Amino acid sequence: MDDERPARFEAVYKGAYGQITAYAARRCDSPQDAADVVAETFAIAWRRMDEMPPGQEATLWLYGVARNVLANHRRGEVRRQARSVELDAEMADLYGNSPDSGVELAAIAQVFRTLPDDDRELLSLVAWEGLDRQEIATALGLSRNAVRIRLHRARGRFSRALTEAGVRVTSESRLIPAERPL
Repeated sequence: MDDERPARFEAVYKGAYGQITAYAARRCDSPQDAADVVAETFAIAWRRMDEMPPGQEATLWLYGVARNVLANHRRGEVRRQARSVELDAEMADLYGNSPDSGVELAAIAQVFRTLPDDDRELLSLVAWEGLDRQEIATALGLSRNAVRIRLHRARGRFSRALTEAGVRVTSESRLIPAERPL
């Protein structure tokens, strides 16, 4: 049976790829999202080959899998948008007293995007995800001390970049969730 598995998957893939791709493309906001949905659908199909029905029913089964993948994708997108709204609100609270806060928020976002990927990831894990050093260490496979040092350096680079961009930084604007001190 294991010898037939790759051949069966290839046959189902060739027969249903176009239909599943069209299904995903009509329901996603971007071609990249559709490609992700199609890839995940066929990855699930490979893992669950034993559950896949034979013949044309396999395509129908794949539609069901794609539907579930799309639902998961949409839930994830809603969560990402909610986190973005929360972060926007937090940033507005931090810089809300400034008459040019909109300009500062745009400048902060621009400066943040210029940071190295590792710095952005560390600062995001603290500010957006609310993780402490030990949790970050576990997530990144580093020691707590390495995280402490890297986070200190990332904050310094971010602060210097903000200063160079003319964004005023106050003691209240540290990238630490108020309820979880590091």
